[in-house]
Amino acid sequence: MILYHGSNVEIESVDFEKSKPGKDFGIGFYLSADLEQAEEMAVKKSLIYGGTPIVTNFEFDEEGALRDLGEGYKRYDNYSMEWGEFIRLNRENKTREQTHQFDIVYGPIANDTVGFQLRRLSAKIIDVAQFVKEIEHMGGETYQYFFGTKAALKYLRRI
Repeated sequence: MILYHGSNVEIESVDFEKSKPGKDFGIGFYLSADLEQAEEMAVKKSLIYGGTPIVTNFEFDEEGALRDLGEGYKRYDNYSMEWGEFIRLNRENKTREQTHQFDIVYGPIANDTVGFQLRRLSAKIIDVAQFVKEIEHMGGETYQYFFGTKAALKYLRRI
């Protein structure tokens, strides 16, 4: 499977130190199977940090990862209470310590609209059940792949 990473620089090798805390699935390397989504992210990062929008392509051996990593590969195939709680924990974590032990995580992106709902959740204006109920009806979700360990990177090859 081909995955894409949108940035303001070409990615020669993955450097976890460049990842910032407070992301959907924690500190790691994020990719998308949707080229258009990666292109949009590349433009966004270039506007924020300068540079030129660029998408770097990777080949992902998902079969190998599923076979070898077992429970180290977590999938959220849609919005759920478990996904919402996982996102909340990671978004609130401002440290470089992971909130989980997964090597790879796949699931919906908590985009800006979802971000608004997450802020309401964090402020305890809504609970996780209400959060999931509200975002389920927004539609148009996109998905992301998170690679968070060196073990995960064995299944990712730059092309």
